[in-house]
Amino acid sequence: MGCTTSVYAIGKRKKASIPETAIHVPSLRIPAQSDIQRALKGLVPKDLIDRLTGLRSQIILIAEDTGGSAIVELKRALDDYLSLLIGLTKKEHGIEDLVEFRWKNLEDGRQEAGLSNCWFELLSVVHMMAMLTLAEANSLMIPKDYSGSGLRLVSSDCKREAVDLLLKASGYLEFCIHEVLTHIPPEIKTSFPKDLQDGVLDAISIQALGQGTEIQLGLAIESQKATLSVKRRLACEQLIYFSQAYQSLSGADISDGHGKKHLSFIKWKYLEAKAAAYYFHGHILDKGSEPACHVSAVCCFLAAEGLLTESKRACLSFCLSAPVTRSPPPWGAMKYLYQKIPEIAAKKSEMYGYLLEEEKALQSLPELPDFQLSLRPDDYELPETDQAWDSRNWEIQSQALKDHLQDSEGEEES
Repeated sequence: MGCTTSVYAIGKRKKASIPETAIHVPSLRIPAQSDIQRALKGLVPKDLIDRLTGLRSQIILIAEDTGGSAIVELKRALDDYLSLLIGLTKKEHGIEDLVEFRWKNLEDGRQEAGLSNCWFELLSVVHMMAMLTLAEANSLMIPKDYSGSGLRLVSSDCKREAVDLLLKASGYLEFCIHEVLTHIPPEIKTSFPKDLQDGVLDAISIQALGQGTEIQLGLAIESQKATLSVKRRLACEQLIYFSQAYQSLSGADISDGHGKKHLSFIKWKYLEAKAAAYYFHGHILDKGSEPACHVSAVCCFLAAEGLLTESKRACLSFCLSAPVTRSPPPWGAMKYLYQKIPEIAAKKSEMYGYLLEEEKALQSLPELPDFQLSLRPDDYELPETDQAWDSRNWEIQSQALKDHLQDSEGEEES
């Protein structure tokens, strides 16, 4: 999962035995060969069929040849293909269910069962655009080189651009859920690959917002102008996003290995976000003058330290889950918190140790504040339908239609 696309470098395939991931990217699904020509022969103008077939074949060729790394070229081809594909979804043409569209997993080459539904094809195309956008965000967050200390060196501009890409990817997936799945009959959805389940799509969409907030928290920590309140808010929002993503994915069928790895990633990020939230909440409570404030603050710092330990185990579990990935070095907010949380927990425990003994009744973990979520998916709209579908020159020669019917009869006899 994600991890396979995380080694992609735009325009050139990069080989790595154990890839590294910063932004989680589920496995990339790409089109497989489908016989569009035969299915639409005599029903759609030949030049339009040729364009549909040619663009789909171009997507397959680029994806297979580059391992999905030619993100810009693939997105351009997908956009062009979409403007033609939309015409198949128009009921007035009566051809929504004629073509059996096939897709496969790029990682293992395993081909899915074909589905004769153009909305399934549209869903798969927009889903592929979302995965490519996540892969592009991931490439921005993985540095091209390292400093002598081995820590990440990612510019603020790259981080902000990655956040924009995450919002765009979330928007693609929200469009899939609310504007495409509603057109697909329930009996067809039962044949869907697990990657396209409602719960999985929703989890990835929310997770993208959570990782965008994670990057924003790292930027806030680096900024001298960001207050403790701002940092706490971002950490709490990140926690809410990953909690929602966990709930969505838990309700889906994740019996395959990829689904389990995906869930382990969300658990890991949830624990990191919770550690960050308690750390900053503890600092705000510690500003109070009452003994109870200091006791509550220490409880927060100790909770953060325990959660940090759990998150390290969750990270290891994620990395060891198939397909194996490389444990990333601490980056962003966690690079700061890995050092600060143990240090502050030890310091404040020693400082207020006497209060912890005296006020044992007050030793309860305070609730984290609830905030309205800030990040929202970008709105996505399909491109305009290609003008070829609006052409008045749709009178197919009777001989061409006769040929189509004869081909169908011949297949039935055989």
